[in-house]
Amino acid sequence: MEDLIPGLTDDVARECLARVPFNAFPTLFSVCKLWRQELRDPRFHRLRKSTGNAQAVVVLVQSVPDFARYTGPQTLPYRLVIFEPATGVWSSLPPCPCLPHGLPLFCRLAAAGTELVVIGGWKHTKRATTDEVHVYDFVSGQWRRGSPLPSPLRSYFACAATHDSDEGCRNVYIAGGHDERKNALRSALAYDVAGDSWKPLPDMARERIECHGVTLRGKFLVLGWLCAEAFDAATGSWGPVEEAAGEEFYYSKTYVAREDGRLYRCLGREVMVQLEGGVWAKVAELPGEMRRARYAVAWEGKLMVMGFGHDYVFLANILDMKATTTRTTMAAATWKKVEVAPGYRGSVLGACCSLI
Repeated sequence: MEDLIPGLTDDVARECLARVPFNAFPTLFSVCKLWRQELRDPRFHRLRKSTGNAQAVVVLVQSVPDFARYTGPQTLPYRLVIFEPATGVWSSLPPCPCLPHGLPLFCRLAAAGTELVVIGGWKHTKRATTDEVHVYDFVSGQWRRGSPLPSPLRSYFACAATHDSDEGCRNVYIAGGHDERKNALRSALAYDVAGDSWKPLPDMARERIECHGVTLRGKFLVLGWLCAEAFDAATGSWGPVEEAAGEEFYYSKTYVAREDGRLYRCLGREVMVQLEGGVWAKVAELPGEMRRARYAVAWEGKLMVMGFGHDYVFLANILDMKATTTRTTMAAATWKKVEVAPGYRGSVLGACCSLI
């Protein structure tokens, strides 16, 4: 039987491979069949997490930097940008070969394990809604075309991925939005990333447009104007989010779930966490230079909030939250300013975070 690394036991070889930075995965992937199989094995990625070698990667749908060539926000081409919190490095992912004009406007983005899924949006050339699905694989460093989004074509829908992707189950849920005639939709779908297939879900109780998706404690939450619903995959049914009743979800893109099973939000100038019983507790105030928060992502005790300052320049800050003392209180938190590299200060239309 061939060894992963000649002269080493496979356990030691895995420890070595697990310490390689995620951006070197495409190089490892091209070495040999055994390494390709190892990088595809969910146990390898669980090892990276358990040994502290998994790296947080923040992914943004962001406009290209050459603003002078375009006449308005709806004509700006968009790309995928990544930020590595551990190193402070900003970079762009390889462009999708099937999208020569950039990512579709208002596309939805979800992180499913080591892959990024881009769904729908408006084509730049025709301003027409697209059913295209594109998947970027951090392991191989390549794009592939996914199975098209089933009809009806929709825009402004909620989208979120499950958090158990290292177990081999990688699903992306979408719900609501409006069709090409601007009719609000109740329908929902699930995309199996590994199987490249869609399946219908039960309809929501009501139509929702301009909604935002969050995965919280195994449920897919769809947050809309003054209301929310949750899909429980275990029971295959929708239910109300009781603790959300009456809450303001207009800026729902700043709602994010963390691995501690809690929901966080940025409302006004306050960052808040939802404690047991649906009670919201203040965690911190936004940094003084940030005028408004627009997006937030979370990973392992950190919350990255993105928005713009008084001069409308893109800003980002990371909130470092200390260990929670009880299930009903939150300890102190501190901000760290993110230095945004030149060329990565364009408008943002989507964000997610992956632990690779």
